[in-house]
Amino acid sequence: MHLSDILRAPKVVLHDHLDGGLRPATIIELARECGYRDLPTEDPAELAVWFRDAADSGSLERYLETFAHTCAVMQTRSALERVAVECAEDLAADGVVYAEIRYAPEQHQEAGLSLDEVVEAVNAGFREGERRTGGRITVRALLTGMRHTDRSLEIAELTVAHRDSGVAGFDIAGGEIGNPPARHLAAFRHLRQHNCHYTIHAGEAVGAESVHEAVQVCGAERIGHGVRITDDITVHDDGTAVLGPLAAYVRDNRIALEVCPTSNLQTGAAKDYATHPIDLLRRAGFRVTLNTDNRLVSGTSMSEEFAHMVTAFGYGPDVFEELTVAAAEAAFLPLPERRRLIDEVIRPGYAALRAA
Repeated sequence: MHLSDILRAPKVVLHDHLDGGLRPATIIELARECGYRDLPTEDPAELAVWFRDAADSGSLERYLETFAHTCAVMQTRSALERVAVECAEDLAADGVVYAEIRYAPEQHQEAGLSLDEVVEAVNAGFREGERRTGGRITVRALLTGMRHTDRSLEIAELTVAHRDSGVAGFDIAGGEIGNPPARHLAAFRHLRQHNCHYTIHAGEAVGAESVHEAVQVCGAERIGHGVRITDDITVHDDGTAVLGPLAAYVRDNRIALEVCPTSNLQTGAAKDYATHPIDLLRRAGFRVTLNTDNRLVSGTSMSEEFAHMVTAFGYGPDVFEELTVAAAEAAFLPLPERRRLIDEVIRPGYAALRAA
């Protein structure tokens, strides 16, 4: 597939952080407006490079430090709305037709916004972004609880309160080491009691035991990253893969893996694209989805992630359609909306791509 084909291909992203995808120029403008003076540079091109270089550390903890700058300029209603609008516009320009964008409301209260005001501002931005793109993209929010704080139940309650106004579900994120998801069982219990969707970051910096806890103890419907599930897979010299009990359970129960190849390289979860486990997982029958994680911090886009897969594994339209349909099937949308997305947008889009 050529770049022009990749750009036209319909895409679905389930794992993309709002505070990890700002335009560099927007960060600089918002920093000037709010008086934030700790940016490493005020040149947009240099700032983009700084974020990418800072994230290329091989450490999840170091990777997460870059968000101090983006969160610092996302503390007012107008700033949050603008960032959300631009997020929708940028994704639509990249061929994304459906996106679930996650963020932690608790990280945007330094200027006095309530949690409800944060959510309302972001939702308003997404709706305006959808309008400006002529309805080419649908955007839903995932509200994130931070695994190192004690506000997850509060954020779970917030998720339930706003699920009819553009919030599709809940997420737990942050440094995995020393912060197991089971610390937040009260939040997951509340979500289940109210029939609310949730995903959990697991299997990125910590091994398969992290995925086991997220699935079997916490009841995750999807796993953010999840690539360390390969710790429970044995690959023989002839290429055949034998799944352990956890890997088989995740595969057989269609628990989607929100895989983010470029981010995985930066945090040390994978060595390079050619040996990234996404192809092994796909061929073994897992419900694999392809994602960006943080477009600014990782210096990537959905089209670039597609391009890396073309180079590494020779993927073409058939595989990308498979991955995109898998993402749509795993989306936290009502079943009729998922079916419409697949039957009226994704499948016709790939049929047109092949015909051309």
